[in-house]
Amino acid sequence: MTTAAATTVHSVEEENASWVPMITIALGQMIMSFNVASLPVALGGMVNSFGVPPTTVATGIVAYSMLVAGFVMLGAKLTQRYGATHVFRVAVAVFGAAQVLMTFSPTADLMITAQSLSGAAGAVIVPSLVALIAENYKGRQQATAVGALGSARAAAGVLAFVIGGTLGTFIGWRPAFGILIAVSAVVFLLSFRLKPDEARPEVRIDFVGVILAAAAIILISFGFNNLNRWGLGLAGPNAPFDLFGVSPAPIMIVLGIVLGQGFLSWTHRQQAAGKTPLLALEVIDSPQERAAVYAMFAVVALEAMLNFSVPLYIQIVQGRTPLATTIAMMPFNLTVFFAAMLIVRFYGRFTPRQIGRYGFILCTVALLWLAFVVRNDWSAVPVLLGLVIFGIGQGSLVTLLFNVLVTASPKELAGDVGSLRGTTNNLAAAVGTAVAGALLVGLLSAAVLRTIAENPKLPPEIQAQLDLDNITFISNDRLQSVMEQTTASPAQVAEAVRVNTVVRLRALKIGLIVMAGVALLAIFPAGKLPNFLPGEIPDPAPRRRGRNELQS
Repeated sequence: MTTAAATTVHSVEEENASWVPMITIALGQMIMSFNVASLPVALGGMVNSFGVPPTTVATGIVAYSMLVAGFVMLGAKLTQRYGATHVFRVAVAVFGAAQVLMTFSPTADLMITAQSLSGAAGAVIVPSLVALIAENYKGRQQATAVGALGSARAAAGVLAFVIGGTLGTFIGWRPAFGILIAVSAVVFLLSFRLKPDEARPEVRIDFVGVILAAAAIILISFGFNNLNRWGLGLAGPNAPFDLFGVSPAPIMIVLGIVLGQGFLSWTHRQQAAGKTPLLALEVIDSPQERAAVYAMFAVVALEAMLNFSVPLYIQIVQGRTPLATTIAMMPFNLTVFFAAMLIVRFYGRFTPRQIGRYGFILCTVALLWLAFVVRNDWSAVPVLLGLVIFGIGQGSLVTLLFNVLVTASPKELAGDVGSLRGTTNNLAAAVGTAVAGALLVGLLSAAVLRTIAENPKLPPEIQAQLDLDNITFISNDRLQSVMEQTTASPAQVAEAVRVNTVVRLRALKIGLIVMAGVALLAIFPAGKLPNFLPGEIPDPAPRRRGRNELQS
């Protein structure tokens, strides 16, 4: 057989690889995505069960994302050293055990612990998924598998809202996480059907890099998560300490950024010395790849902010059921799912740069539209239209940006690409959720204090009976019951409820405008994405061969 004929046969075999392994890989993605997407749906139930404010439940989301982002690069090296299949199997078992703790957690602290353990397992699962795709699929089939991974993430979000909303309304929030125990067991069993891959015991783990990266990400996430509680600038009464009167939250963020720069410097030194760095810098060594990372951070942060804000208003502010949250968010989640799956059909007609710009323009327009039309009824047709437009942009961008990173690097760096994706996605989710909570609560507090101070119907003697130093999102019914315990007259109670309703809506509108500003700024890194169609770019070096395979 000639070389050309052998190459042709090999190519056909690659294109016709079985999709059975992809079922296991997709389910591995879905259990992680279902877990984190279920938390906003369970927001109201957890607030009632644990007797904590919504921001404490948000800490569970941040804890999960923080642990994944902080240790996913370590997970990538474990995947390379011990083999993706074996590591994936162990991590799924740990994830299942974490869901047992989550399902039966009696306190908010144990809930946060369970999410932290889930995040530690997710830090290993995330890079192993990319490595398993690279091991099992090539060429256009690999691009399809990458798109399917993005669709699995979106599909898990849809299922989390449907299943979590239904169970949360009629039974409780815990059964939704109980389902993950069973599904994790199924994924563990199916993992024995995966193609065995070769371990690379020569891979060394850079523990200094692990400490620097993890410390940087944890400090940044923890700092953002406590901005509202500890103070945006000056230290508040709830701050554990202060530095010359300055809140520790912004100090943690700045220190985290400094450690992040230290990690990059250390990684350059390790690579220059011929040692194995924690993250192969080849996956971010071009402006196009860095632009993809920046754009991915922005779009995932926007999704996290919206996914926290909408359930917050529906369940806590409006006092409606988790099923109402499901109905309100279903158009968005379905749109993300189909956009992530169908965008690959446009890769032959539009360049990544064009799709990236159009995607962020759609997100900007959608968020501005929502800020303009939103009222206290999320089921209104104009609101649903805005969520659908945002979903088209968001779903298209997540798949596109992941594909740019995967196809720009050779197979042996698939684990590093997976860890970069995991770090970016989960740090963005942690920061986005934390910022949404701090932003909305901060806007609410400032507006309530100003409005009440200027309101002649609520004199100082009534204000003195309210805890205005710890304003958070509460329903009108809850506010009314609190006001009735004071000396306020019925007219004053009604006025306080009116102020609460107006100011909450104003805080949401301003929050959506801020989110639109983030989407608008993200158009700039999207403008640095690759500007070529498949097959148009030359192959300057063997290491960059993957860049020519942008088929997805």
